[in-house]
Amino acid sequence: MIRTLLALILSLTPLGAHALEPDRTPSHCIALTQNVPGLHYASLPDVAEEEVYLHYIAHASFLIRSHRGLNMVTDYTGFTGTLPFIPDVVTMNKAHETHRTAFPDPAIPHVLPGWGEFGEGIEHKVELGEVLVRNVSTDIRSQWSGVEDKGNSIFVFEMAGLCIGHLGHLHHVPDAEQFAALGRLDVVMAPVDGGYTLSLPEMMQVIKRLRSSIVIPMHWFSDLALDAFLRGMEGEFSVVQVGEPSLTVSRSRLPSRPTIMVLRPAYLNVAP
Repeated sequence: MIRTLLALILSLTPLGAHALEPDRTPSHCIALTQNVPGLHYASLPDVAEEEVYLHYIAHASFLIRSHRGLNMVTDYTGFTGTLPFIPDVVTMNKAHETHRTAFPDPAIPHVLPGWGEFGEGIEHKVELGEVLVRNVSTDIRSQWSGVEDKGNSIFVFEMAGLCIGHLGHLHHVPDAEQFAALGRLDVVMAPVDGGYTLSLPEMMQVIKRLRSSIVIPMHWFSDLALDAFLRGMEGEFSVVQVGEPSLTVSRSRLPSRPTIMVLRPAYLNVAP
């Protein structure tokens, strides 16, 4: 039923129709350093209720849908399902082919790779009216077991008074400057495979430092890995088994205690 409703909503809403409306509700993920370029500094006013729709597509790909119908897909591989769908924004990382595509649809208005020239990184700050998309560069392991500086990106989506972060293919614990550049993340998608990205103890350390209200595990290859992560977080975080691929979040309904929301991935398919 949820996927049928999603298909109907996506098919009826003009993609990108509101991209130029400069009325984004300010978020509160204020940077803690003053020398990090391209950051958005904002206060947190009282605003009318706004929501963000999140759908776990597969692996590290999520649909993030703003309250006015802008569609963003993380770690975009070129396939989101059988539903005819052109996102407004896609982000990609290059650690593996499961996090990018060399042939994004040219109709996508904003294609944001998380890397630049080798070792140089890349900077994004895309203003889309109700949404701001930015990135914080991190290092990755190279194919020769070395390290490529700034070869990965953590992408941050500011909308509806929320800061939503996607850690991508994170290979190291961020340093103080990177944590400061991220700011306060209300919602974070975190890879919990325990080896291809960070080890579980290191990922737990990152998540505990971020203290996000909602943590969504991703990039887990089996329930064994997922369960190991959940056991390690017991006591400090509540755990909710959503049982579905999607949820709707808003600033006013963030849980009072940090909570892990376990989504079950599902492609955006046309209902049979």
